[in-house]
Amino acid sequence: MMRKYMSYGALHALLAVVLGAFAAHGLKSRLTTHMLDVFETGVRYQMYHALGLILVAIMSEKLGQKGGALRTGGKLLHIGIFLFSGSLYVLSLSGIGWLGAITPLGGLCFIAGWALTAWAAWKARN
Repeated sequence: MMRKYMSYGALHALLAVVLGAFAAHGLKSRLTTHMLDVFETGVRYQMYHALGLILVAIMSEKLGQKGGALRTGGKLLHIGIFLFSGSLYVLSLSGIGWLGAITPLGGLCFIAGWALTAWAAWKARN
């Protein structure tokens, strides 16, 4: 699990940097200020949760947990990046408003992922 989530985290971080640079240099003149802010929110949350995936990988090694709540928490962070950030990227580039309905599902994945990660850490303490 550690290698997989470490790789996912690093790849998501790489993509966040590339997309952030793309927004700053390639989209600034093409999107409204609001839509550029939407895109940048996706980049910011992608980076936060990329680092979260790396943390899950480290926790897995340190706590000796290879499954259960920690694994599920990592999966939810990974899925949340696609749903939350991905929907914001497509929304800002396409203007398709109904895609905004997908974003909260990604947010729920983030919340549940962090809750399971906290639970796994708490359980390991005992």
